[in-house]
Amino acid sequence: QVQLVESGGGLVQAGGSLRLSCAASGSMFSINAMGWYRQAPGKQRELVAVITGTGSTNYADSVKGRFTISPDWAKNTVYLQMNSLKPGDKAVYYCNLDGGVPPSPSSAYRTLEVWGQGTLATVSP
Repeated sequence: QVQLVESGGGLVQAGGSLRLSCAASGSMFSINAMGWYRQAPGKQRELVAVITGTGSTNYADSVKGRFTISPDWAKNTVYLQMNSLKPGDKAVYYCNLDGGVPPSPSSAYRTLEVWGQGTLATVSP
């Protein structure tokens, strides 16, 4: 079983910064990509940033130039550095892992998608 543990949310004033962390742990698994999504009150969950195992990144237009996603694959961890925060960035941020479970003598390869529990980032005006 694979679990994601997020940390780093909190309260910050507009213009400030926060750094979110997401660590994956569990039995044998591979990672294709890890990313961050967010959900503001009354809104749908949306992609914030994603990074693949080969280092390709994709960002929501609303955060380009302000947020940076980076990995430490040795620790199965990704970070989201959020700078120049705006009140509109207030949301619960969720980590996502897209990967797979290697085949074994008793089971075939299977895809894996895991979500973290979410961490709240609040930005005051």
